[in-house]
Amino acid sequence: MTAKPLRLGVNVDHVATLRNARGGARPDPLRAALQAIEAGADGITAHLREDRRHITDADMARLKAGIDRPLNFEMAATGQMLDIALATRPHAACLVPEKRTERTTEGGLDVVGAHDHLLPYVDQLTRGGIRVSLFIEPSREAIDAAVSIKSPVVELHTGAWCHAVETGDFVRAEREFARVAAAAAYGADRGLEIHAGHGLDYDSARRVAALPQIVELNIGHFLIGEAVFVGLDEAIRKMRGAMDAGRASAP
Repeated sequence: MTAKPLRLGVNVDHVATLRNARGGARPDPLRAALQAIEAGADGITAHLREDRRHITDADMARLKAGIDRPLNFEMAATGQMLDIALATRPHAACLVPEKRTERTTEGGLDVVGAHDHLLPYVDQLTRGGIRVSLFIEPSREAIDAAVSIKSPVVELHTGAWCHAVETGDFVRAEREFARVAAAAAYGADRGLEIHAGHGLDYDSARRVAALPQIVELNIGHFLIGEAVFVGLDEAIRKMRGAMDAGRASAP
């Protein structure tokens, strides 16, 4: 298949993490979002967690009002988050699993087991004019469930692959990458728009960008970490370059 243009969504959660570590107003996630857009981001992602550990309700409202690119609202499938999403009206809402004890999202949604729970959330968000995606494991079962739930988009969890690469377990890394590649192809064949994210750095983003079915990568923690050393602008421009190089090698 001919590869479509590849979008970069920049997650600004951990700008808010830094702010909240000390309190006050700095660093400002909206300022980071605007700089990310200037550097080449196609959209901004923010996760409003139940415990408000980083992004706050006020951040979501300011981001929606202050940027001229799509806002992707990551959220748990709860009544409170649904009400906030419908009031905020972001471009997209990505339903993700959430546990109070986890440092970050540790895996994809159990879309098979939670099928009936997720179905009304997808329906209400869609009827509210919000494009829904589901953050899922790269498996046929999860994709089939997403289709049944009527989500138009899935975001494949790349964390297992990236962790295997980071820890030097290259046999597992190749196995996990093959799962991502197979899920991307299968999901696209079933009519889904395919995104990917979690744990991506320059090298892994370059490789996954070569999968022609994937049309968006959402990256946050790595970029904010790199910004400490090279600045956010340079980190995003380098990421955009890595993605473009990977896309150029797509079949």
